Amino acid sequence: MSSQAHLGMNRTGIQTSPNETKKLLEAEDVLNSQFEGDPAEFVDVKVQSISEADPLGSVPPPASVKGIAKTGMKMITGAKPQVFIDKLAERAAYERGGTRLYDALIVKFQTTGDAASGATLEELTKIRADELTHFHLLTDAIRSLGGDPTAQTPSADIVGVETMGLMQVLNDPRTTFADCLNAMLVAELTDVDAWNLLATLAEGIGEDQLAKRFRDALLEENHHLQMVRGWYQKCVMGESRVV
Repeated sequence: MSSQAHLGMNRTGIQTSPNETKKLLEAEDVLNSQFEGDPAEFVDVKVQSISEADPLGSVPPPASVKGIAKTGMKMITGAKPQVFIDKLAERAAYERGGTRLYDALIVKFQTTGDAASGATLEELTKIRADELTHFHLLTDAIRSLGGDPTAQTPSADIVGVETMGLMQVLNDPRTTFADCLNAMLVAELTDVDAWNLLATLAEGIGEDQLAKRFRDALLEENHHLQMVRGWYQKCVMGESRVV
């Protein structure tokens, strides 16, 4: 198994060069003495930026008459369907991204030939197919409510930024299959909590059929999580025994 945890010429720690470290600390003292201003001023700038910032975006209104009527009825009863639409779009963006993450994970698995995890190409391909199915489930749900599944809502925008780091890990040629499983563990943990919230939101606005389908997806995501967690643990335990 290819492991990242091998001994080598790692020079990032200050203990590797005590003389240069001493010079660095001396220079820091000199530079700090020349600093003018109160550090709290930087906090004030951030606070001002936050208070003046525009929102990330908005949830578009339904484009169809059916969607407008359905949304209007829910708003009359005190529900906020725009929150539900926003979270549907968030999960759709995440599942689309999840499909691409598993595309990258499959390539990594095939390239490294790492079988010590216990993972198989068949299992990885099945999870990838589940992610794509979940994406289509969500886009269909958005359409059924009169929404536009291609619109990037605020929560969908945030998810896109969140998953960028995970995608960088998966596509970095230097990372091992175990490294990538660690990133996928982060993705699956988030996915499980988010599907549970989405099902709860659906139940809260009376979308019981959607809620049931989301609960079914949640069961599949829990299974994904268990598999990824198990594979990752086997990888790490296997690496710890390598002499």
